[in-house]
Amino acid sequence: MKTTPRPLDATALAIMLGLCMIWGGQQVAVKLAVPVVPAVLQAGLRSVVATVLVGAWMLWRRQRLISGDGTLGAGLLAGALFSLEFLCIFVGLTHTTASRMAVFLYSAPCFTAIGLHWTVPSERLRPMQWLGMALAFCGIVVAFSDGSNTDLAKTWPGDLLGILAGAFWGMTTVVVRASRLAAAAASKTLLYQLAVSAVLLCALALATGKVQIEPMTPTVWISLVYQSIGVAFASYLIWFWLLTRYSAARLASFSFLSPLFGVTFGVLILGESVGWRFGCAVVLVFVGISLVNRRR
Repeated sequence: MKTTPRPLDATALAIMLGLCMIWGGQQVAVKLAVPVVPAVLQAGLRSVVATVLVGAWMLWRRQRLISGDGTLGAGLLAGALFSLEFLCIFVGLTHTTASRMAVFLYSAPCFTAIGLHWTVPSERLRPMQWLGMALAFCGIVVAFSDGSNTDLAKTWPGDLLGILAGAFWGMTTVVVRASRLAAAAASKTLLYQLAVSAVLLCALALATGKVQIEPMTPTVWISLVYQSIGVAFASYLIWFWLLTRYSAARLASFSFLSPLFGVTFGVLILGESVGWRFGCAVVLVFVGISLVNRRR
């Protein structure tokens, strides 16, 4: 490691707020495009576009795309986990709502904190912060119970995939922080993940034969541009830059704000509905964030 991760400051919090808004809209964008572009193909295409953009960015900044810095193994592993995460997200959105996916995906900080606690000494959490993680996780559980029995019978496969996506996201973060990727350029860390996911997801789409694209509409074009450039390129580049400078566990915990934006966008844009339990989940999540991000 080159540096000890710093506690979150005003700059990190402001950037994370913007990222949470962008990520919160991701599930809505995917849901809008799924009827036209198959889920797995859509995930692969966004990675292809973002890979080209990140590669161009690195060349413009005169950064080496390939170098013998010992990050290849960790980069490939992070890329595989990244691929699994988005496979679960995109397929899961064919079974559940964007609002519910936005909530379950952000179980990731729980998995991140557990993994980093055992792998990175500087990321160990105190008992009060573990309590915060537990409260936030309880918020996820409460959100899972929101809805009628009939609704839950239809959405539980997608909900479960959302939680699995959160687990893969958490494992990806642990790999980044606990390996030489923590000292690598953020653009290189992102390139590994995008390039590997572009190959794996596109290959899976071809293998399953789900590559038929319906006539494109302006809404679908906007969705794909938003996912590829706004989310997969710009926001992730900033995210991995933050990971090299700030505490990963605390950054991941702050990202619990994303499901709040996700549910809001799902209700406003897709007309989805949420029950009263979600209000309780919001309280638990915010209390958990507060505890996890308390300064030493």
